[in-house]
Amino acid sequence: MPNNQDPCAQPKLMHPDQAIEQLLAQVDATQDTELVTLNNAIDRVLAEDLASSIDLPPFDNSAMDGYAFRYVDLDLSQDKTTLTLIGSSFAGHPFKGKVQPNTCIRIMTGAPVPAGYDTVQMQEETQANGDSIMIVHPKKLGANVRGRGEELLAGTKVLHRGVTIRAAEMGVLATIGINQVRVTRKLKVAFFSTGDELRPVGSELSPGQIYDSNRYSIQGLLSKSHVEWIDLGVITDDKEAIRGAFKEAASKADMVLTSGGVSVGEADYTKQILSEEGQITFWKLAIKPGKPFAFGKIDNAIFCGLPGNPVSSMVTFYKLVLPILNKMQGITPKAPLLCQATLQTDIRKHPGRVEYQRGILSRNTSGELEVSITGGQGSGMLTSMSLANCFVILEQFQGDLAKGNTVTVEPFNSVLC
Repeated sequence: MPNNQDPCAQPKLMHPDQAIEQLLAQVDATQDTELVTLNNAIDRVLAEDLASSIDLPPFDNSAMDGYAFRYVDLDLSQDKTTLTLIGSSFAGHPFKGKVQPNTCIRIMTGAPVPAGYDTVQMQEETQANGDSIMIVHPKKLGANVRGRGEELLAGTKVLHRGVTIRAAEMGVLATIGINQVRVTRKLKVAFFSTGDELRPVGSELSPGQIYDSNRYSIQGLLSKSHVEWIDLGVITDDKEAIRGAFKEAASKADMVLTSGGVSVGEADYTKQILSEEGQITFWKLAIKPGKPFAFGKIDNAIFCGLPGNPVSSMVTFYKLVLPILNKMQGITPKAPLLCQATLQTDIRKHPGRVEYQRGILSRNTSGELEVSITGGQGSGMLTSMSLANCFVILEQFQGDLAKGNTVTVEPFNSVLC
């Protein structure tokens, strides 16, 4: 075997881009929806297109604190014109008088501009002497007036099916007067760990035992994915106990998620039971950290089996399971944000698999993006994920890279941040 070849790289390993395309083709978006009130809509997925029933803004209004007047009343042979103050317009308290020639009103930001007035001059460009207001001429007719329907007209679609409702969307919905929205049903994901070597956090470790960390990482990832998670705990290495856990998980959830037990030669019952109870395919992917991945169905639930190493588990969740969950929730797919950065450390890389090395992306004093690796990149080094804010993506047949090279970087999205 050549020295520069990854011993885990095999000709039949599938590229992760090809894998996710095939995985997504096997899942459907849920058709179940529900009505929720606006104050419960944050992070939910919109299940229908929404149009505004009103113009935005709903009336002409002022963009400045100042004075509203008729542009035609300005003496354009001069730089300034004096007008007579006849009233005021405040937000929620519009001017109710009659617009007259050579007059103006005091107006606040957001307050209605009365029909007949068409221009506003900011307060800083005026001088008041009792009811006489000297206006320094604005540059144009309609200055500082936000026209009715300027943002959008009634009947215009403002939000589309598949958008995740964030703070901005909450504000948009409130602006157009919607207090209930139809969203997709929240997905349920059940997960558990298996292994007699796993001990609860906070207990004493005996020789050969480890703390059950993956379950907590998975819980965190699912919490940021806006699904309902069901933690079934740690299941002992007992064939029937594991079988029962799979059956229980499938009966309660839309997806069953595990870590470990999907590699070649695993000395446990997981693969055997999966083969007996579900329609499962075991994948070998050209991804590092990662490679072993299981996908299929148990009863009516989608099954995803992650590798057992902590970093491998998180990376494969992020790159493979998260897109599946997004499609199942009806979220409109978006390509990940990628950027180029200058490498600040040497990188060792064997050709054969796409690598997602954990990095720290920053901007130097010249404003240029640069990235450094978070130290050791072993698949068991979970601190490399904690320190990172991005992945440095190294393509399948890329070799070693020296400091100063330009590399492709994928900043973490909200699930990992």
